[in-house]
Order: sequence, then structure tokens, then C-alpha cells
Amino acid sequence: MSLEESPIDYADGDVTCRGLLVRVPTAGPHPGVVLFPDARGLGETAKASARRLAGEGFAVFVADLYGNGAFTPEVPQAIEWMKKLGADADRWHARARSALDVTRRHPSVDGTKLSAIGYCFGGTTALELGRSGAALLAIVTFHGGLATSRPQDAANIKGRVLVCHGAADPLVLPAQVSEFVTQMSAATIDWEIQVYAGVQHSFTNPELTDDSVPGQRYDAAADARSWKAMVDLLREVFDRRPADGSPARG
Repeated sequence: MSLEESPIDYADGDVTCRGLLVRVPTAGPHPGVVLFPDARGLGETAKASARRLAGEGFAVFVADLYGNGAFTPEVPQAIEWMKKLGADADRWHARARSALDVTRRHPSVDGTKLSAIGYCFGGTTALELGRSGAALLAIVTFHGGLATSRPQDAANIKGRVLVCHGAADPLVLPAQVSEFVTQMSAATIDWEIQVYAGVQHSFTNPELTDDSVPGQRYDAAADARSWKAMVDLLREVFDRRPADGSPARG
């Protein structure tokens, strides 16, 4: 299938960000999905996921978390970048919203049909975007962190939430999952958690096929099951938009 890829520069305050829009070059507009990469930034793994998802009929914008299209293969550097951005919730929300705004305004995107997905730190970012009150029909996280400094902001989430989580993930422990469930339930959000037995962190990353990174390993079955769950949810929310144009809620 032929895809069109368009690099897009955009601004978050005084930071220049460089994202990538991927779509099938057919008559639109298409439902829009903002994809937040893992903590390493805008690399080939995120681009490959965007191409795969664009093939499902969506316009996918790969966001730039750190500015200048930054990517690092080095985990310590990625952790440093992640911690710096995540330390300031307002800055973090603004960075995520700038990517959503680019997606909404693009002529190939139906700005009334928007969702966000993310991997690892990107999954946490997608949740934070929802907590900021963004008009998202769905939020999907893959092995994302679930903790937040502002638990009360769960009430601001407007769309459905799908969390795809490995039961053997050493970075997102059961206590964090339990607290997330409490927050979501108190906010009366339509949420779902899929937990995959024996699956570790980063289970969607095909680069992790051995035990070179402790606690992180690719799992083909969990990758396939979580992908299907995401696509099914996106198709459902994009097809079931209320007649008054408001974002879908459970």
C-alpha cells in the first residue's frame, strides 16, 4: 500500500518540534491519531508503527517529544530527557497539545475525530494529554506508565481509555495499576485494561528479542493482541461519534 509521509515542523513556545504525518494519499479527511513515541524519541520504531496504523485508514502524526526531532538509542540519555520533560506537568501538557493541534489543523485530518496513542513514556504522555482535557475520542497506551502527579485530573478525560499492560512489567508495578483503576473509576470514565500473562515491559518493541535490557522483552502474541484491541477501539469510536459533535464518553 502506498503511503504519503510529510515531515512537519511546529512550535511549542520557543521549541521547534519536527513531527511526521503518515497517511494513505486518498481523498480525506481521515480520522487523526497522534502517536507519542517511547522515551528515546522519534525513531524508526515509532515511524514503523505509524506506517502500520496509517494502513488501517487513519492519518497518523508522530509527535516530537523533545524538540528538533530528537532521538537517542542510549537508555540513560532517554531517561534524562524523559525526566526533564515529565518534571513540569504544564510544559509536558503543552508539548503534547502542540502535536494534537498540528494534527487537528492538517487538511487531511477530520479535526472532530481525534485520538492519541503512545508507547512507554509516550503512553504516559497520551494519558497526560487526556488528563489536560483534550478532545480525544480514545487514548491507548502500550506498556505506559500510569502514575500521575495530578490524579484529580482524571475527571478531565473525555474519551475512552485502553491500557495494554504486561503482567511481568517491572517498571509499572501492580500498586500503580491499582491506583490507576481507582482514579479512573472515581472519574466514571469508560476504561479498560488488558493484562498479558508473563509479558514484560516494551513488549511491542521488536528490537528487544533477547534479555539485553532486563525486564524488557518483545512478545509477538501480546504485540498482536494489543494492536488488534487498539484498532478495534479506534474504529468503534470514530464510527460512533454523537450527533451533536461532542467527544464520545462511556
